[in-house]
Amino acid sequence: MQAIAPEPALEEAPVDLETMRASVRLLLDPDAAPEALPPTGAQLDALTATLRGHIQLLAPEVQQAARQLTPGSIARYSVLGCVWEANSRLEAEPCRRYGGRVGYARRLARALNALVDHHEQLSSRP
Repeated sequence: MQAIAPEPALEEAPVDLETMRASVRLLLDPDAAPEALPPTGAQLDALTATLRGHIQLLAPEVQQAARQLTPGSIARYSVLGCVWEANSRLEAEPCRRYGGRVGYARRLARALNALVDHHEQLSSRP
């Protein structure tokens, strides 16, 4: 009987923070086009799905990095709070009271922006 060699582990590609920031800017950058209306319809649905995917990809990485910080530290508490907030945004639904679908997408964009900030800060730590 011939032994089957294990498959080599796949190397994970680094997250594309610049693409994530570009997605955030489409909803939150007032200097880009202050007179422009927010995306609607299929474009908004696609952008919302993109933001959700970015959060689902980045939140576990940021959480794992935060767990390497000193237990009980303010930095660790802050980063884990950000991860919790981002995950709670994923569980939420659009609500007319809070801006409908555009408001929901903007909340996702803010959560993603905070995750990217934390990822960059944690990546630059010695």
